[in-house]
Amino acid sequence: MVQTLCVLTFLTFFTKLSDSANILYVMPFSATSHYIMLKPIGTELARRGHNVTVITSIRDNNPPPNYHQILVNDTKIWDLLGIERPVVFSMVDLSTEELYNKIVWPGLIAFTELTFKSREFMTFLKKDNAFDLVISEQFYHEALYALAYKYNAPLALVTTFGNCMRHNYITGNPLQMATVMGELLVVEDPTSFWGRFRNLYFNVYHYIFWRYWFLEEQEKLVRKYLPELTGKVPSLYEMQKETALMLINSHFSYDTPAAILPNIVEIGGLHFTKSNLSLPKDLQKLLDEAQEGVVYVNFGSNVRSIELPVEKKNAFLNVFRQLKQTVLWKWEDDVLDDKPSNLFTRKWFPQKDILQHPNIKVFVSHGGLIGMQEAIINGVPVVGVPVFGDQFNNVLLAQEAGFGKLLMYHDINEKTLSAVLNEVLYNSSYKETAKEVSRRFLDRPLSPMDTAIFWLEYVIRNKGAEYMKNPARKLSWIAYNMLDVYLFLAIIFIIIICVFIKLCLYSKNLFTVMKVSKSKKIV
Repeated sequence: MVQTLCVLTFLTFFTKLSDSANILYVMPFSATSHYIMLKPIGTELARRGHNVTVITSIRDNNPPPNYHQILVNDTKIWDLLGIERPVVFSMVDLSTEELYNKIVWPGLIAFTELTFKSREFMTFLKKDNAFDLVISEQFYHEALYALAYKYNAPLALVTTFGNCMRHNYITGNPLQMATVMGELLVVEDPTSFWGRFRNLYFNVYHYIFWRYWFLEEQEKLVRKYLPELTGKVPSLYEMQKETALMLINSHFSYDTPAAILPNIVEIGGLHFTKSNLSLPKDLQKLLDEAQEGVVYVNFGSNVRSIELPVEKKNAFLNVFRQLKQTVLWKWEDDVLDDKPSNLFTRKWFPQKDILQHPNIKVFVSHGGLIGMQEAIINGVPVVGVPVFGDQFNNVLLAQEAGFGKLLMYHDINEKTLSAVLNEVLYNSSYKETAKEVSRRFLDRPLSPMDTAIFWLEYVIRNKGAEYMKNPARKLSWIAYNMLDVYLFLAIIFIIIICVFIKLCLYSKNLFTVMKVSKSKKIV
């Protein structure tokens, strides 16, 4: 019996070992919110027996033994831009184009170069590595996609956002600009005429800048830091056409439904797992004893509540003072003057665990996608105060679905905050809708993580799964949009109309000549 058990154990281990793959996972961006969503994919692949090498700026202090970390310099984007970290609330006045021109384009070119210049990464590149799959975050560091060609492996992309316009451009996925907004674009009424016009304008601007300037800057980094690939690989634009798989952080039950290709897979909510860990005892006691419920306030890892202007901070304090509920507020300081007795502050809260508590009545948030998904999963209504990026669209979707309320930053005062917060607290439809949206969000054949792992392993098993890619990627823009066919039909139609007009004119002239001739004969 023992001998049989040993044989079975050996066979199981051998099978797992033979099925394991060498995977390179590239996620160097230093934003905590990105890391929260991306890291679980790498650790789960390792847990399932794959040998995972991850390029990251944030160290996991307790990784699986087959999860190997190559650390890049943990430098914030503000330092790379050579500026002091701004008060993030001031970014609310930046247009989307200004956000790209001042921060996204220059900051992420600098961050990509920082990755290449990091000591551990440079050492890693010199080694004789081999990989079966390269996974990369899709976040404006396209030069790193060239690693897939360096190691002759399929490329899979994963984004912390939802449906991505620039990926749609090159894969031939339908753009659907009447309903799907460009990344980070703020449009109050997306399907109105001016909303659709604004979306079109921004996407034209974004495509031209990205394709003809930003990608060229990334190409320079490939030539500089991967010189062995120069002249041997296609352009980064062409390279992305061959992406085997893209995992997007969305789900149609909350995000705008869209037509997507078979190699674009929704994995929204992937980072969330029900925690078996207990809350700190004092927090657990506070939440358990909150008979009127709890209002939880957290503006995320980048937006700091302590940077609120005095008048807006006082508006929050005065409104909280009027509530019967207990209030938890992530406040990044040990001191908060004039704090009401029902308010409890900390520099950090275990948000995922707190939102699971049944006494949470409403989540006051900046609208970051990770937090919004945690609220959805737990059926918690949201009051959203967006500041920049995709936050406005995330909160707008919640408001349209009926489980959230949008409050613009500049509109915050005691009156507006009180009205919005009390409406969500005491109008039962918000909680009922939040529970229904949660049910839909979780109603899937596989969990988001199992879905992601299945398709990543599918690409490995099927050597890149070439057959899943859209053949339209090999067509020109004119051919893909049938413009040549439409032009040909238009020309034929014009020719037919011209011939018809000529025949009509000829017939008219002939009739006139015959009539004149007949008149002369009568005379």
